[in-house]
Amino acid sequence: MIKVAITGNIASGKSEVENKIRDLGYLVFDADKIAHSCLINNKDIIVDTFGSEILLNGEISREKLGNIVFNDKEKLQKLNNIIHPEVIKEINTLFEHYKDEHYLFVSVPLLFEAKMENMFDRIIFVYANDTIRLERLMKRNNLSKTDALKRINSQQSQTEKITKSDFIIKNEGSLEDLELQVNKFF
Repeated sequence: MIKVAITGNIASGKSEVENKIRDLGYLVFDADKIAHSCLINNKDIIVDTFGSEILLNGEISREKLGNIVFNDKEKLQKLNNIIHPEVIKEINTLFEHYKDEHYLFVSVPLLFEAKMENMFDRIIFVYANDTIRLERLMKRNNLSKTDALKRINSQQSQTEKITKSDFIIKNEGSLEDLELQVNKFF
């Protein structure tokens, strides 16, 4: 099996690349969805760590938790220390379960921050310039410019990640342009 990571900084368009790869008939898993499940499964330790103010109707509010961790790098690291090992276990389970597949794709937004790059044979980096990502993030998540910049700045720079990636897909144009790039990759 060839294990391929899809990564890119926030609002770069990883989901669109995932969709294009799925449309070609390949298995694609999303580490963000795995992380959300891990958040629920580790509710007690997360509430113990960050306090009951992160709860909304008895469940963890990702918005409230995000407001805490994106304003304090130490708290963000605490959350990552809880969630990332769980995500790694789940991805390894996927690799074992689908070992007979020729290719397996996993979208991992924090691939390099979580030091997971060595789990994969190839890395696709989805790139969009910072101005485009800022506009997308503000619109998608209904964030102020300040809050969007905090999320953008919480990740390693794109320049650094590009040097560690095998393939770059530039996502600054139309969906048709993106589809051409994904097809070119294959």
